[in-house]
Amino acid sequence: MAEDNNDKQTVKKANIGDTIQISKGEEKGKKGTVVVIRDNSVIVEIGRNPKKDEPLKTVVNHKNYKIISG
Repeated sequence: MAEDNNDKQTVKKANIGDTIQISKGEEKGKKGTVVVIRDNSVIVEIGRNPKKDEPLKTVVNHKNYKIISG
């Protein structure tokens, strides 16, 4: 049972509308706005496709971003 408590670290989760900076993965260093919150991750809009005028979104685990402003 003690192992379960050690595995769960307290991670501050972003809220919808918060600006975050991605700290790991393909999109490392990019900033974006949180649009959806899930149990283990958030969906972030990181820009717009200029040709189709569609939002560019990515999924980021709660451990792999830092909250810039909220």
